[in-house]
Amino acid sequence: MKCNVGKTDKIIRWTIGIVIAALGLYYQSWWGLLAIIPIATAIFGFCSLYVPFKINTCKKD
Repeated sequence: MKCNVGKTDKIIRWTIGIVIAALGLYYQSWWGLLAIIPIATAIFGFCSLYVPFKINTCKKD
């Protein structure tokens, strides 16, 4: 798994994940578990949906 998620993308994913988790807790809904997806992609720095579209938001070295 090669890194394809850049710094700004990670910040956005963390923010979206936290908001989804907070809404899930507030409404006491299992839909809050969907926050795992953006948070995991931010942690690992890899998004499998980027691969077929050849998207890479990481800086080139």
